Amino acid sequence: MTWGSYYRGDGSVRNVPFAPPPPWRRFPRSPLGLKFQPPKGLTDAVNASLCLRRPLLITGAPGSGKSTVIESVAEELALGHVLRWHITSRSVLSDALYRYDVLGRIHEQQLKTAGAGGGTADDIAPYLQLGPLGTALVPASRPRALLIDEIDKSDLDLPSDLLDVLERGEYEIPELTRYNFPDVPVRIWDSEAETYIVQRGTVRCTEFPFIVMTSNEERDFPAAFLRRCIRFAMPAPDEETIRKIVRAHLNLEIPTAGQMADLVTDFLRRLEGGELLAIDQLLAAIFVLSGDDAPEAEHREELIKILLRELTHA
Repeated sequence: MTWGSYYRGDGSVRNVPFAPPPPWRRFPRSPLGLKFQPPKGLTDAVNASLCLRRPLLITGAPGSGKSTVIESVAEELALGHVLRWHITSRSVLSDALYRYDVLGRIHEQQLKTAGAGGGTADDIAPYLQLGPLGTALVPASRPRALLIDEIDKSDLDLPSDLLDVLERGEYEIPELTRYNFPDVPVRIWDSEAETYIVQRGTVRCTEFPFIVMTSNEERDFPAAFLRRCIRFAMPAPDEETIRKIVRAHLNLEIPTAGQMADLVTDFLRRLEGGELLAIDQLLAAIFVLSGDDAPEAEHREELIKILLRELTHA
């Protein structure tokens, strides 16, 4: 395969073979945590979070590896599948705790009532499902791992709404506290079949989950929220860190001189100059430009501009 073997824009139909993708774009996805290179101080922050049973709030630029931290910890400590709650401006706490399909339940009751025989006994269980945070608080012998991603994009009230649940480690499902039966099996978030028996409408954790919250520092948080978190800021990468990351992800050594060394040097210079760039952009550029068929000269420089374009521009 040569760089020009794919799309040429000439309208000619070609059934060309595709080269293997980068390791991080192979599906099904391999756990990224196995390749993660923790920066200085991060292991202490993680251990403090685990020891004190406090959420870990990680700040840093996009692409700095914040969300990969929890995958690394979950893999190394055998915490199981990582639960994820991706935050938007419309995210509310109740959706993270449980989901209730009230319209679906009403619709089924109407169908049963309209059918022959006048309907059957009502069952609320099929219309309930625990959310990612709600599932993380289900009693277990070992803590679950929960990622609350980009919490700085939330509504202003969400961090404060989280405080009570994070402090008490329990929550209530009002629909079940008023229900006729004390024990109701409710599906958990990451399984279509597995259920947890909710007793009298309340879920109480026995092992507080390992929670990582990420922030791109687009807003400030209340002091009451911050004091309940262990906080860590992802540092700007240095040359040695980049070499370790490239070695881990691409099994490639960056030489001390030459085009690849210059690419890393220029990347670090741009970061120091205040440009917003991500490590995965550099990895992509190295992956493309380290191949035997990589473009050269002016073509190479044009490709670098495409792959390492600053993130503040569309």
